Amino acid sequence: MEIQHRGFFTTPSVGGRSKFGVACAWMACAFTASVAMFCGTSAMAQGGPIVIKFSHVVTANTPKGLAAEYFAKRAAELTGGRVKVQVFPNSSLYKDKEEMEALQVGEVQMLAPSLAKFGPLGVKEFEVFDLPYIFDGQNEARLITNGRVGKELLSKLEPRGIKGLAFWENGFKQFSANTPIRSAADMRGKKFRIQSSRVLEEQMRVVGALPLPMAFSEVYQALLTGVVDGQENPISNFYTQKMHEVQKHLTISDHGYLGYAVITNKKFWDGLPTEVRGQLEVAVKDATHYANSIAAQKNEDDLKGVIASGRTQVYRMTLAEKKAMKKAFLPAHANMEGRIGKDLIQRVYRETNFDPRRF
Repeated sequence: MEIQHRGFFTTPSVGGRSKFGVACAWMACAFTASVAMFCGTSAMAQGGPIVIKFSHVVTANTPKGLAAEYFAKRAAELTGGRVKVQVFPNSSLYKDKEEMEALQVGEVQMLAPSLAKFGPLGVKEFEVFDLPYIFDGQNEARLITNGRVGKELLSKLEPRGIKGLAFWENGFKQFSANTPIRSAADMRGKKFRIQSSRVLEEQMRVVGALPLPMAFSEVYQALLTGVVDGQENPISNFYTQKMHEVQKHLTISDHGYLGYAVITNKKFWDGLPTEVRGQLEVAVKDATHYANSIAAQKNEDDLKGVIASGRTQVYRMTLAEKKAMKKAFLPAHANMEGRIGKDLIQRVYRETNFDPRRF
């Protein structure tokens, strides 16, 4: 039995409805979550396959999309078919604004949201990953995601009913627009789509750009109609979402890290049979290795696709241009200390040997 009930994720408005009606709506939320959890437990008790719904917002042919499918394959193999993972890509089940709440109430069992999604959830420390130029390459990012800081961040999700399982990589974000971007000054006064993150908002504001938070599934249309002038994404997302069809310029800026946290509903995970949970932990580990081994190559291949399309002019910043860009964005680090925590930012600096005085 699978529950499909999405309408209640819009917060009820008291205006035009009685307080009793609002209360009933939220009681329905709790009831639906309980039924969804009961159905999973019932399937285990009756010997049927345990169904895991894995929702994400990118296409299947991206590092995250491919890794989700790989996880589904390994879960089936390792459990001998006791677990069936249903992958819902490209916002086909929930948009990125909805999926976290769907996980918390048990309507989906697994997600791999970008790390920017946890700030709005109340775990603001995750926004350290959004700081511009905080990492100089993937190896530096791995020092954090594979180290003590990464484990501590994942553990902060548990009080919110979420179990953090792993970090998956995509890569580094690049800027695109319909006018060339060679320096931070070229961004001044332009509207850029960002994920919902206070740090990303500040990143844009320190260079005079106008940040506009927007769901990932809405970006292409916003670029097409001119609602925004540009955006930032790894090339795999840029290409698979066909943004190269509506953006004339792409600058290889490598200015921001975009990774994902693989998460599950904690109550669901803890309720799994011990043997099955152990097998799924292995499947997650295998999928993590796979995801992180293909991400860089996938972005390189998709960059070739962008160039071959002939629609977008690709510009690679010189070392001097990139250093000037870093200097322009660096004030965002100090400005966000009160939100992220100065101690955490300094820990990341020490782990990666980042020295802001060089800029």
